[in-house]
Amino acid sequence: MISFDGAVAALIDAVAPLPTERIAIGIAAGRRLAEDVQASAAAPRTATSAMDGYAVVDCNTRPHERYGVIGESRPGMPFSGILGPGSAVRVFTGAQLPKGADRVIVQEQALRDGKQVTFLPGYGPKRHIRAAGSDFAAGAVLLKAGTYLSPTAILAAAAADRAELLVHRRPRVAIIGTGDELAQPGTATARPDSIPDSVTFGIAALAQNSGAELVARVCERDDLNALQRQANDLLETAHIVVITGGASVGDYDHAKAMLAPHDLELIFDRVAIKPGKPVWMGQARGKLVLGLPGYPGAAMVTAAIFLRPLLALMQGSSPKQAWPWRQHLISQALGPTGTRETFLRAKWRDNGLVLVGNEDSGAQAALAQAEWLIRCRPGWQRQEAGTLVSALPL
Repeated sequence: MISFDGAVAALIDAVAPLPTERIAIGIAAGRRLAEDVQASAAAPRTATSAMDGYAVVDCNTRPHERYGVIGESRPGMPFSGILGPGSAVRVFTGAQLPKGADRVIVQEQALRDGKQVTFLPGYGPKRHIRAAGSDFAAGAVLLKAGTYLSPTAILAAAAADRAELLVHRRPRVAIIGTGDELAQPGTATARPDSIPDSVTFGIAALAQNSGAELVARVCERDDLNALQRQANDLLETAHIVVITGGASVGDYDHAKAMLAPHDLELIFDRVAIKPGKPVWMGQARGKLVLGLPGYPGAAMVTAAIFLRPLLALMQGSSPKQAWPWRQHLISQALGPTGTRETFLRAKWRDNGLVLVGNEDSGAQAALAQAEWLIRCRPGWQRQEAGTLVSALPL
């Protein structure tokens, strides 16, 4: 049985980023960049007004004096002349500053009378000008390769005047849930001996939220022949096959046996963690296979610490990005751990993290409240409230 750190190292060694593709920026949200994004031009390209008001020559402007308004400048339609002393140009927010101007007096401090304007005293020292290049310079790197394309990152890429972005391809994920007891949600109450298949739906959502393309989500009874046929089909289409359940050593646990005809090579088999000790990973026909426990709590915890990082690495993330550990205070005491590394489900309340209350591997209601996984090292003693711990966002 391998340690958690050993399993992480083995996973990193086994995973390579997928090839890249260039796609339109409008469909790039949720992807990861495969190259730096540099600005095509400075922003703003010229000095612009930060407020609605009047552009003036500051050294020649006094309160209560009258100035002729010789034109206006609005975004996309700049004033074409040169502003000199004794004149003003009406400007609007974001408009190019007229040549010769070095101050904007806001319209609330101006009294307009036809083609003339006077300014009230007390308009203050602020010039209300955004200097050329004050946001970024031409050629500046706005986004680094490996950046997750969040809404704000998409905004920055568009500001760089990029119509297309080079991104890593989305991993294709197939999920097989195993177990005679599993029924599709909405049908389980009609079968007294069944339970709703919640795990494959949760894993599918996690995979899709992690940028993956879900190519299949199926459930099979504990029939080895049927499972082998499913494995054959899914290995054809997926980059990674996720198998839930069937990882123990019982007569009907076929998670690894279903891949025997496909030359399964294990990368690791069982990890010294709690929950989720049965988790395993391998390769079959050149494709990655990840085996998760069948219990919902254990399945989602192991998916968070193995599947989500795996998908991130396939999309060009660094290991640090794939496992974004954070340091947080706990606002309740934590008991000692045993010989296995333990991951506790927690939520943020007031001054720190608190446990959701039910750490059982099969718990589902409490799992829905979990926002963080607290990492507890093997052999930890009691940790008092106020202790700083390492946690992974769920």
